[in-house]
Amino acid sequence: MRINNIRKLLYGLAKILGDVNAVKKGKVGKRVGRRIAGKGTGKLLGKLFK
Repeated sequence: MRINNIRKLLYGLAKILGDVNAVKKGKVGKRVGRRIAGKGTGKLLGKLFK
């Protein structure tokens, strides 16, 4: 197993654990909003520095 595959797996697990934690705390809406904002920012920066 390569280091990139392990890294991808760990980041995926962290994302799932964050979702579970948000559900437990009742802050799903805030998490979804931040995730959408982050994806939008990433796309915008990607286009800017193409």
